[in-house]
Amino acid sequence: MTVAEWCVFGTLMLSLLTIVSVKWIGFRRFDNSKPRDPDFFDDPIRSRALGAHQNGIEAFPFFAAAVLLAEFRIGPLRLIDELAVLFLIVRIAYVFTYIGNRPTLRSILWSIGFAINIAIFFLPAIRGYLKS
Repeated sequence: MTVAEWCVFGTLMLSLLTIVSVKWIGFRRFDNSKPRDPDFFDDPIRSRALGAHQNGIEAFPFFAAAVLLAEFRIGPLRLIDELAVLFLIVRIAYVFTYIGNRPTLRSILWSIGFAINIAIFFLPAIRGYLKS
């Protein structure tokens, strides 16, 4: 497996760990028989963790598709790997800024992550212009 493919897995795990962590921390209040109980997410940190989790689920398909398309179309593998690692780092920072209630920085990080995805997606189209 390539580094980028491991980053796809890491991005998926990040979105899951974002919500699992607040459920573990609030284990005395969390009722597994009602995992989507809105009352559990009344707490501001839990609510923001849920938002970060949902955004992770929303961002995942485009990232996974971009990586797989770039690899399938024989984009520059090293650059795909580097951008995928950068995306994962940005997503980790995004989760922390979301939970930490830093909306401006969070929006900047989201935009950077989206730009990285666009770059990965179009790598096969511009590979002829890149140095090997």
